Parts: sequence; structure tokens; C-alpha cells
Amino acid sequence: MQHLYSGKVRDLYALDDGHLLVVASDRVSAYDHVLPTPIPDKGRVLTALSLWWFEQLEDLVPNHLVSTDVPEGFAGRAMVCERLDMVPVECVARGYLTGSGLADYRATGAVCGVALPPGLVDGSRLERPVFTPATKAALGEHDENVSYAEVAAQVGEPLAARLRALTLAVYERAERVARGRGLVVADTKLEFGRRGDGTLVLGDEVLTPDSSRFWPADQWQPGRSQPSFDKQYVRDWLTSPASGWDRSSDEPPPPLPDEVVERTRARYVEAYERLTGRRFT
Repeated sequence: MQHLYSGKVRDLYALDDGHLLVVASDRVSAYDHVLPTPIPDKGRVLTALSLWWFEQLEDLVPNHLVSTDVPEGFAGRAMVCERLDMVPVECVARGYLTGSGLADYRATGAVCGVALPPGLVDGSRLERPVFTPATKAALGEHDENVSYAEVAAQVGEPLAARLRALTLAVYERAERVARGRGLVVADTKLEFGRRGDGTLVLGDEVLTPDSSRFWPADQWQPGRSQPSFDKQYVRDWLTSPASGWDRSSDEPPPPLPDEVVERTRARYVEAYERLTGRRFT
């Protein structure tokens, strides 16, 4: 194998047959930093959950999975995938207002140029899901929200329209599936690539705690930060006095304490088990 690239979480290798080996590591990132402390089994959860979602979505959009027959040492956390021409856009769908979308709304009354009604708060459910794309930033840099018009200017109107339609279709399917299992999908980030014939294909990972916000439906309460099944526990600790870290400084984040690691791992595993109905072993 030839190593091609290492991102915040994934490592890419070129295989002799022209495919890619996509390996999900146990690395965790927050605030544009890769933290020095891994989360055990995180890569296996991300891979298993992506495989499950690919099955749930295969009638909506093809995906890049070729095989789970991977080299020894990568079992459970890697996929053999098609090599695609990736579209340089983070395709984000939001059904609830939170995170960077909330910050944009508070500043402008809109998210990525999509005007929203007045009076919304953290956790508000939107009348209908919205497509709120972002630029794909380099490692260590921050994705920037952009308007649909900017995406269309970059990739062309026909492709931009197709990206928007597919992103919203995937989100709406996922939201229905998750709600039936007691979870809210607040938002999700997707990546698409193109085959040589122009077919759009779902790539990277899909609907994992790294790329989506999952909230327990029975605890959803607009007007506050929601409990979540993702790395929010890591973010909360990093910005608390306990970490001693100043986010605005040039210093890297400190190592995570064992309690934060254990609770974060438990949230990832619980998300997998609640969504799939399977035990994580």
C-alpha cells in the first residue's frame, strides 16, 4: 500500500488494484486541533456505523464502498473504496438550529444566506431542513459556511442543485430512521465524489457522531445546549476551567483525562447501538 494522506481522523492508502483503503483511526479533533489522546474503538464505531447507513441509503444514492475485505491489522476500522473525483464542498443539512448555524443566525438572521424566521433559539426545529454548505478547509484550518450561490459559482448550477437535493434527501431519510429509534439528527455533513461517467457518489463517512449531531429525542428542549451522542463532551471539557486551556491561544489542547475518554467512548458506542439495534463488540 502507498500512504496518500492523513486527515484529522482518517488515513488513505492507494491499493495496487486502483482502489483506496480508507482507515478510520481513534484520533479525535476539536476546535481545529487533533487532540493528543485517542478515544478507544472510535474508528471501529465510525466504520461500522457508516457501513450500516450505506445500506439504509443505497436506494437514494450510490456510495463508494467496494469491500470490507481489508488487510490484516485494519479489520473493523477500514473500507476498500472507489477512487472518486471529490467535490470540494462540505454538504451540510440542518433540521435544527445550533452550532455555527446558530452563530450565523444570531448575526444575520440567516444561515448560509437562507433567511430564517425571527425568534429562533439554540435547538429550535426548523420548518423544513435547509442546505447550508461549507468550504473544505485544509488540516488545521476551519471550514467556512458559504451560500448556495457561492457553491453554484464554484461547481456550476446543475451540480450544485444535485448536491442540495441529495443532501436533503439523505438527511430526511436519516431523520426519520433515527427518530424511530429515539434520536434526533440535528444536522449532518456529507461528502460526494464523481465517477468517470459523472455519477455522484456518497463518499467518506456518513451519519456518524463525527459528522452529525445526534440528540436524545426525549430530552430535546429548545433554548439550551442539548445532550448529544458525539464529541461534545470533549469540547465541553476543553472549554471548561478544568482543562486550563485557552482556546484563543496558540497552545495546543492538553491531554484528555481518563473520565472524559471513557464517557466519550460510551457516547459513540451508545449512538451505534441505539441506531442499529446491534451490540457493539
